[in-house]
Amino acid sequence: MDSVKVLFTIVVTALISACSVGPDYVKPPADVPVEFKESGPWKVARPQDTLSRGEWWQIYHDSRLNSLEERVTVSNQNLIAAEANFRQSQALVRATRSGYFPQVSAGASVNRARSSSGKSSSGSGSISTNFLLSAEASWELDVWGRIRRSVEASQAGSQASAADLESLRLSTQAELALNYFQLQTIDAQTRLYEATISSFRQFLKLTNDRYAVGVVSQADVLQAETQLRSTQAQALDLGVLRAQLEHAIAHLVGKPPAQFSLQPAPQDSILPRISLSQPSELLERRPDIAAAERRVAEANADIGLAKVAYFPAITLSSTAGFAASAFSNWLTWPNRVWSLGAVLAQTVFDGGLRSAQTDEARAVYDATVAAYRETVLTGFVEVEDNLAALRILEEEALVQDQALQAAQQVLSITTHQYQAGTVAYLSVLVAQTTVLANKRSSVALAGRKYAASVLLVKALGGGWIPEKPDM
Repeated sequence: MDSVKVLFTIVVTALISACSVGPDYVKPPADVPVEFKESGPWKVARPQDTLSRGEWWQIYHDSRLNSLEERVTVSNQNLIAAEANFRQSQALVRATRSGYFPQVSAGASVNRARSSSGKSSSGSGSISTNFLLSAEASWELDVWGRIRRSVEASQAGSQASAADLESLRLSTQAELALNYFQLQTIDAQTRLYEATISSFRQFLKLTNDRYAVGVVSQADVLQAETQLRSTQAQALDLGVLRAQLEHAIAHLVGKPPAQFSLQPAPQDSILPRISLSQPSELLERRPDIAAAERRVAEANADIGLAKVAYFPAITLSSTAGFAASAFSNWLTWPNRVWSLGAVLAQTVFDGGLRSAQTDEARAVYDATVAAYRETVLTGFVEVEDNLAALRILEEEALVQDQALQAAQQVLSITTHQYQAGTVAYLSVLVAQTTVLANKRSSVALAGRKYAASVLLVKALGGGWIPEKPDM
């Protein structure tokens, strides 16, 4: 019993003095501005990647977009793979936590052996049979915090994996919305070309009629036909980009292009009013920032694991069971066997291996801190970029509308002058080209505003709650 008391004393002493080697994690500071350049004051952000981001795309009130976004979540293969990676990281946490508990195994064996008599080559040896039933347990005392640091590292890695999943989900949803609105822009431009081509056909007919009565030359007819055919070619060229966008959307929703189509339809999306008083609340929820911060925590725990190697490992082991030479009395109390012991192991010389591993862990930590700060800085830049884009594009759209109105007035006046025979057809052609270019610019500007709003929601971490409309 003295040995049991000694072993008990070792265990109690080890548990009382247990500590975690290595630095405790402190979130690294990041250089954050007091306020956005394009907005008002805001508070310092704290990543909250576990909060729901919601169906943010519904702010556009587009039923087709809503349907497509719902299909992305369940059908996109990249998201399915990322979700599997997250489940793998959760399993790793559970596996690491198992180190807190003893490892117990049990077994039974029957062994029959003959031993030599040792007298002569013709002598007969003894034959024995041994029956053994035993249970073995071993437990590494977490005196220096090796298991605790391992659990910290695996938990931080799992949280980073969860944030990676949300980041990929948000990026995929945003990519779909961008492709969808670009496709909507292409369809709007196609409708514009169809209306323009119809107008050019009428003008070609008018020019032919005037040529037939000798009012204009054949050059005017050829110019009108050239204008019509080149516009038709430009309209057909849009089909290439539209097909590619449709294929990209099919890929995002997990469908082969041959099994997916999105027919042209009038754009019924509504560009949301985005309140600039809420950027801090949503910047807190950027999953890429959360993932970068969790990787810093993981690297910090790895420093502790590297330092633990300098300290001895203490392992308790015990065996209990029954051993006998006859089956009839195998499981009887007098045939019980047991052992209890402790092992202390320490590496005496490793040629600088532990020192190198500790230096490596510190270098990895410094790199993850830099990556975290870079991610935060990138987040601020993305928010500012798209806030500025929305503001400037809104101003540009007003000026572009004025330019379009002026171009349409010039075309109307020039057309009447041409019909009256006071100007050459070249003036009409220039005016028509100018109107078409300005209409295309107006449609493109509308598409760019939708794209900027999607990118802003993505930059703010998703989950945007739109303002209530004015009553």
